[in-house]
Amino acid sequence: MNWTSLTNGFRAYMMLERSMSPHSVDAYLRDIDKLQQYAALLDGHPTAAQLDIQQLRDFVQWIAEMGLARSSQARIISGIKTFYRYLLTEQIVATDPSELLETPRINRKIPHVLSVTDIDKMIAAIDHSKAIGMRNRAIIETMYACGLRVSELLNLCISHMHLDAEMIRVIGKGNKERLVPIGSEAIKWIRLYCDSIRVHIDIAEGCDDFVFLTRNGKQLSRTMIFLIIKKLAEEAGLPKEQISPHTFRHSFATHLIEGGADLRAVQDLLGHESITTTELYTHLDTQLLHETIKTFHPRAGFSD
Repeated sequence: MNWTSLTNGFRAYMMLERSMSPHSVDAYLRDIDKLQQYAALLDGHPTAAQLDIQQLRDFVQWIAEMGLARSSQARIISGIKTFYRYLLTEQIVATDPSELLETPRINRKIPHVLSVTDIDKMIAAIDHSKAIGMRNRAIIETMYACGLRVSELLNLCISHMHLDAEMIRVIGKGNKERLVPIGSEAIKWIRLYCDSIRVHIDIAEGCDDFVFLTRNGKQLSRTMIFLIIKKLAEEAGLPKEQISPHTFRHSFATHLIEGGADLRAVQDLLGHESITTTELYTHLDTQLLHETIKTFHPRAGFSD
């Protein structure tokens, strides 16, 4: 099979069987295109099914010499591995030569986390006398209560809200669904927004089911959510450069784990495919580490 046949089959697999978004599909296909470009430089112009482990290692070296960041190299290698797992599943290859490929080590940054006091300061900065303030309060409460991604918040539907059961249905990456508990404070503000603000909005066609809307009754955009968060952070006297909608997701996970929550449970709540992604939130702040040593180590030696 030639490259066109292989990539077309892979595209169909990602869209139909994996239910990936068009953005994700395009990203994977760009990774495969780089592999095809490299194969075109080799003698005989082998297809993916003909490449061996040494040639794939040479490919990894090739993309490294292109000056790509380690994170970009890791993403490409991950895409190549997914491609070869597909080829193996379809019995296009007998063995997976990418299995032994090593991914560059990435120094993952510990995400910025808001304290409960910081969150309270941002909430205090909201003007609740305005309709938009009521909506923004409901947005903040929902993001922190459920640890949602921005896209999940934007696509949250009224038909997915089971507030009497204190649960919401979330559509995550790859259209994967998960049920997430939602606390009473978030429920209160969602109901206040829906019953006193949203009910009076002239809703645009096709937006009837979205929970959070603009003044014009349209679906909110990612940019609007970012601007809301940045403005509140600035008004609360917090470093707005470090705070984004995702900061609330980081804070949700970190506060749960620091409170003793099971890592697997947090993984399910966040919708992470891999537990290693969730493990990023097992960090503790420096003060907590110091307090732990001072309290439990017999020869800590820290001054009070």
